[in-house]
Amino acid sequence: MKLLFCGDVLGRSGRDAIAEHVPLLRQRLGLDFVVVNGENAAHGFGITPKICEEFFDVGVDCITLGNHSWDQREIMPYLDSEPRVLRPRNYPAGTPGKGAGIYPAPRGRKVMVVQVMGRLFMDALDDPFAAVEAEMARQRLGVTVHAVIVDVHGEASSEKMALGHYLDGRASLVVGSHSHIPTADAQIFPKGTAYQTDAGMCGDYDSVIGMKKEAATFRLVRKLPGERLSPAEGPGTLCAVFVETDDATGLAKRVEPVRLGGRLAQAMPVV
Repeated sequence: MKLLFCGDVLGRSGRDAIAEHVPLLRQRLGLDFVVVNGENAAHGFGITPKICEEFFDVGVDCITLGNHSWDQREIMPYLDSEPRVLRPRNYPAGTPGKGAGIYPAPRGRKVMVVQVMGRLFMDALDDPFAAVEAEMARQRLGVTVHAVIVDVHGEASSEKMALGHYLDGRASLVVGSHSHIPTADAQIFPKGTAYQTDAGMCGDYDSVIGMKKEAATFRLVRKLPGERLSPAEGPGTLCAVFVETDDATGLAKRVEPVRLGGRLAQAMPVV
């Protein structure tokens, strides 16, 4: 299978990058399944049902969220009715929505997507290792599902990498989100799981992690609140991770970064 995970979408620039590039990538790379982290899609803070539907309309199969899941209150009832949108699995019991799902892919195949949120330098949530283990215990890669994608939404690269090694051989892709900066460590671990510490951001990189640089810099220099942070509005770069799996095992044969548009050096897999 050919899988794509797009990093955190931030504001209008990020949404435009998804709308422009995802349909072309589906065709050019022959993608079977596309996941997008959308937790900053609504003006940098959360996501709305309308934006979710826009993503689905351009070819996104599943949307993951993160620590900004609840910034737009209208998303809460939507999460209970739309299984293609996932919040972190390790939120407490009773939280709206769910943290894992199994979705159809071409030729009768199934893809499981799981999201957990890290605890280092983040909100104090349940154990992400135990949360992902509970989902992995229900399915077996290459037997009951044909691919497993795990989004680790967190600050600490060590925690993301530890989860990647913990799941090595049991997931097709373990990829980090939240940091908004693409890392250069795309690799396949010894037992066959593709890994990248952070997929990066879909948004304007002439910014401070997607926000207008003047207001963000003022806050850091003056240590005063200043004006409300808002997304940078220049051309967006789509940052993503492309994975090709072995049809028999669901493990990765290939992993490569994708960067299209905007300011960053472009990267496009050749298929």
